Amino acid sequence: METFPKIISVDDHTVEPPHVWRDRLPSKYRDTAPRIVRAPLREMTFLGGRFAPVMGAKGDEGPVGDWWVYEDLHRPLTRLDTAVGYSRDEIKLEIITYEQMRPGSYSVPERLADMDVNHVQSALCFPTFPRFCGQTFTEAKDRELALLGVRAYNDWTVEEWCGPDAGGRLIPLTLIPLWDAELAAAEVRRNAARGVRAVAFSEIPPFLGLPSVHGDGWDPFLRACDETGTVIAMHIGSSSRMPSTSADAPPAVGSTITFANCCFSMVDWLMSGKFERFPNLRVMYAEGQIGWIPYILERADVVWEENRAWGGVAEKVLRPPSELFAEHVYGCFFDDAFGLRNLDAIGVGNVLYETDYPHSDSTWPKSREVGEAQMGHLAPGDVERIVRGNAIELLGLTPEGLWPGP
Repeated sequence: METFPKIISVDDHTVEPPHVWRDRLPSKYRDTAPRIVRAPLREMTFLGGRFAPVMGAKGDEGPVGDWWVYEDLHRPLTRLDTAVGYSRDEIKLEIITYEQMRPGSYSVPERLADMDVNHVQSALCFPTFPRFCGQTFTEAKDRELALLGVRAYNDWTVEEWCGPDAGGRLIPLTLIPLWDAELAAAEVRRNAARGVRAVAFSEIPPFLGLPSVHGDGWDPFLRACDETGTVIAMHIGSSSRMPSTSADAPPAVGSTITFANCCFSMVDWLMSGKFERFPNLRVMYAEGQIGWIPYILERADVVWEENRAWGGVAEKVLRPPSELFAEHVYGCFFDDAFGLRNLDAIGVGNVLYETDYPHSDSTWPKSREVGEAQMGHLAPGDVERIVRGNAIELLGLTPEGLWPGP
């Protein structure tokens, strides 16, 4: 292509710096709130979609790294959290320290510089320690502290990560207290009042022991999103369960089928009736890719047309699922040539681009080159919409693609 639009990535990640909760929570929580401890690794496995690290004691043998410690949780920083700048064969499941990661993972000035290298103008970032929808806090014992932890993360995101030093180039994505839909609604409204237009949510809440989207348990939260124009962003793995086939399946199995939970989740939403009840609701699937979408829409329409009388949706899903998808759902991709060849069956207005910085799947620093290679057959106007235009409209950005701030 002669020109390629400046990218607005709707799925990047931040590795939270050590001070996020230390500086924003009351001192009485110093020994129980999230904090960084440097300690050895005893063992770490990632099989059957389950990540299982074990922290050693001071003086134990084994590689030393930085760990987030919170109540009984011990979560290490790993090379998979921040893999950019390393060759593919060097990216392994290993523990690291902050000094061993690329500074753009946690520092705003360095992040902006790395975005410049990658032809990226703006980026929406998912969390690391809280996990992709804040389920770390949902699993905590102390609900009062957990709520403070969610709010502290959101305040840091809005005021520091996406603050004045970012110049509108970093777009806030906030968390909710998933254990209480009324508190979740209040947090959506609190952040919407300061310009936030995206909130993280679980792709399959029942996997977290939470209500599904088919009942009315989430309605206060959904109503708040509907009324404030807040898009619900669901990242692969936001149900704390990556797709896999067996307890001993290697990570490569899950990595190949990462889209599966997005697929299941989208059918849930299309058959839930929520888009009928909340007409302004929008949802997006981060890192789910898009090539699988055409068949699912085709099959969902057939089921709705032929089986809705006994399928439990006749009274609540009043239009073909493909029509609901076109108005309410966005697929996100970073590398999906097949999906782009079938864009007419998805809809150019329902696709968003991402770079996944700094994860192991990231196309950094060649996201522009990947986009040019895979979108070369598309009209310039369609490329513009995919790479930035749809994100500007969905996330309430300025015409220049920047977050306008509070």
